[in-house]
Amino acid sequence: MTTPPPDRRVHLKSAPNMRDLGGIPVSGGAVRTGMLYRSASLAKLDDADEAEFESLGITTVYDLRTSTERADAPDRLAESVRSVWLDVVADSQDNVAAQIPTLLSDPAALEEMLGGGRADGYLADANRKFVSLPSALTAYRSFYLDLIDENRTGAALFHCTTGKDRTGWAAASFLLLLGASEDDVRADYLETNTDLAPALQPMLAALHAKGVRTDLLDPILGVRDSYLDAALDELRTRYGTIEDYARDGLGLTDLQIGELRRRFTENA
Repeated sequence: MTTPPPDRRVHLKSAPNMRDLGGIPVSGGAVRTGMLYRSASLAKLDDADEAEFESLGITTVYDLRTSTERADAPDRLAESVRSVWLDVVADSQDNVAAQIPTLLSDPAALEEMLGGGRADGYLADANRKFVSLPSALTAYRSFYLDLIDENRTGAALFHCTTGKDRTGWAAASFLLLLGASEDDVRADYLETNTDLAPALQPMLAALHAKGVRTDLLDPILGVRDSYLDAALDELRTRYGTIEDYARDGLGLTDLQIGELRRRFTENA
């Protein structure tokens, strides 16, 4: 009998789509538990969930959103938590992954951009840009360098707005660099569809009541295999392997890649 994978979710009603990357099998063992988390925005983290959040020992939060997203919905964090801003799509402000809040408030723009089946193409293109856009390369390079900074202590968390696209590539590339199988990477990537859905239902119901075509939102409020495939195809086409991406795209050295693996891998 196959042993079911451990439940890595952190159940905070005010901070959806949060889970520990720990426990996922990688080369030589598994990702260390309690070291690195992913989530959606922490803007609505409330008093009821704050104590549990603090119990995770998270001392650094990497915010992958744009300046507009941050200004409109700033993270609610204790003063002791260091916030590191890494704008992945600074060089592509029309990236649909960063436009979700605007589209939700503008039904006409939503229809114009995503109607007629155009959403899949936009999201695939957005995921390709996470691999090749100069600002994305700068942001993810800084993310990895800070993760392995010897002066950084405690656990870390990274997020964007819904915790699925920019966050999805951060998680996917991290797991691949540690030696996770593509199947396990894909399973974590697609888990967003389950973990995020409950938090979205009240919003979708309210939008539907206002006459918004909520069916248009399905592609942008979830993830699909094709989105991750687009990013992986871009990686292989431009660089070759995940290590080539880290070295030639992000400018990481072999020593730094090795340190990432050492710090975040728990030996079997």
